[in-house]
Amino acid sequence: MTTIGYRQLWAADPGGWRAAGTAWAGLTVPVEGRVGELAGAAGRLRGGWSGAAATAADVRLAGLRGELTSVTPALIEVDQVLAELAGRLTVAKARLAEAVALADAAGLLVDRAGGVRADPSRVRPSERAGVAAAGVAAALRDALDRAGTADRAAADRLDELSRAAASGWASPPPPGRPASDAPPAVVRAWWSGLTPAQRRWLVGHEPALVGRLDGVPVAARDQANRLRLDAWREELLAERRRLLGRVPPGPAASVRLHGLAARLAGLDALSGRLAAGDPRAYLLGLDPTGEGRVVVALGDPDHADRVLTYVPGMTAGLDDAPGELDRAARVLGRCAALAPGERSAAVLWLDYDAPDFLPEAASARQAHDAGPALHRFQEGLRASHEGPPARQTVLGHSYGSLVVGVAAREHGLAADALVFVGSPGVGAPHAAELGLPPGQVWASRAVDDVIRLAQPVDELAGRALLGVSPLAAVLGRAGHELWFGTDPADHAFGGRVFPSGRGGHAGYWDPGNPALDGMARIVLGR
Repeated sequence: MTTIGYRQLWAADPGGWRAAGTAWAGLTVPVEGRVGELAGAAGRLRGGWSGAAATAADVRLAGLRGELTSVTPALIEVDQVLAELAGRLTVAKARLAEAVALADAAGLLVDRAGGVRADPSRVRPSERAGVAAAGVAAALRDALDRAGTADRAAADRLDELSRAAASGWASPPPPGRPASDAPPAVVRAWWSGLTPAQRRWLVGHEPALVGRLDGVPVAARDQANRLRLDAWREELLAERRRLLGRVPPGPAASVRLHGLAARLAGLDALSGRLAAGDPRAYLLGLDPTGEGRVVVALGDPDHADRVLTYVPGMTAGLDDAPGELDRAARVLGRCAALAPGERSAAVLWLDYDAPDFLPEAASARQAHDAGPALHRFQEGLRASHEGPPARQTVLGHSYGSLVVGVAAREHGLAADALVFVGSPGVGAPHAAELGLPPGQVWASRAVDDVIRLAQPVDELAGRALLGVSPLAAVLGRAGHELWFGTDPADHAFGGRVFPSGRGGHAGYWDPGNPALDGMARIVLGR
C-alpha cells in the first residue's frame, strides 16, 4: 500500500505530472509519421517488386505498421492516467492547505511530519484545543489518504499498461456488440464484462463504435475519438477539393467553401486544445458534416464530484466550438476557485443541429429533434461515473435553453439542477413540468439582453394592429411570456432566479459578471 507523507504531498507538483502526460501524448505524432513512412515504402515496393519475397516483405511491413498503430491508444491512455493523477493531487493539496489554515485559525501548529499540537504562544492546552487538534488531524489524514489513493490508482493502471505492452497488445476480437439503441446502463454492463485487452482491441479496431456509445467510460471514448481526428480532417479537406474542382465554383459552392474553411479552422483549434491544456480535454464525439457537431469535456466527468453539461444555442457549430468551450471553461475555473478541494468537470454538448437563422430559431423543431440525444447523453454520464454519484447540472443558453427544457419535459434528464441563461422560453409554462424540484431550476437574464424581445407572435401582431410599437411596449412591460413559453427568469415560472450584470445576450460568462459566479455556485450545489 502506498503511503503519502505530509512533506511529500506539500512538495508534490501536479503540473509536472500533467506536463509529463502531455509529452507522452505528443509521441503519437512521430509514431503516426513513421506509420505513414512505412505505408509509403510498402507502396513503392509493390510497384517494382513481385514474387514470394515481395509478398513476405509486404506482410512484414504491414505487421510493423500494425504494431506501431497499436501503441497510439496506449500513449493517449498514459496521458489520461497522469492527467487524472494531477487532478486528484491538486484536490488533495487544496485539502491539505485548508487543514493547515484551519490549524492556524485554531492556534495550532502542524510540524513537518504532519503532527498537530497547540501553539503555546497563542493558546493554552484545553479540552477545546484538543478537539480542534483532532479535527485538524482528521482533515490532514483525509488529504493524505486522497493522495495515496490517487497514487495507487495511477500506479496500478500504468502497471497494467506495461504488462499489456510486454504481451504485444495481443487480444482476440471480443464477442458481441450492444445494439445501437441499447440503453447506456446496458452498454456500461457490456463494457464492464470485457477484459482490459478486449477493450483496447475495440478502441484500436472499432473506434467509430466505441467513440459514440453513451455508457462507455469517458477515457475509452476519448482514446477512440482521438484516433479518428486525422480522418475527420481529411473528410473536410476532400470536400474542399471536390468544390474547388468545379469550374467555375459558383455562388453556392463559394458559400460552402467559406463554411468548410470555418469548420477546418474550428477543428484545428479544437485539436490544439486537445493536445495541451489544463484541465485535460476529453473528446466524446465529433461529426464534421453539415455545420459540425462536437462533444468535449474539460476534466474527466467519470471521476468528478460536480459535472456541468453546457448546451449552446443559435449558430453554434464546429467553427465556433473553441469559443463555446471557453465558456464552459470559465464556469469550471470559478468552480475551482470557489471549491479547490472538490473535483469538477464541464462538458460542451453540441450534438444537435443548432439553428443558423432567425426563421429556424422561431421553430422548436430542432430542439425536439435534439431531446433524445441529450437525454441519452446524460444517462450515459450517470452510467459511466465511478464512485458516489456526481452532482449533474445541465445549462442551456439562448436556443440551447429550449433544447434543455424540451429534453427535460419530454424525455427526462439525469440531472440534479437545470440552469437557463438568456432564454427565449424553455417549452414549459412552469418549472414543475421539467421533472426536477422547482428549487433546482435556475434562470438569469441580463437587463439589456435582447432576448426580452422574443415575444409570442400573437402578442406582437396585436400590438401592431393597435398601432403600438412592439419595441416600446416590450421595454416598458412587466409581462412574462416569451416566444417559447413563460420566461424562466420571471418568478411566475416557479423556479429560482440568480442575478446577472449587463453584457447583452452573450455576456453571462464575462469576468466579474455575477451570473458567472451564480452558474458556478449552482454547479457546486451552494
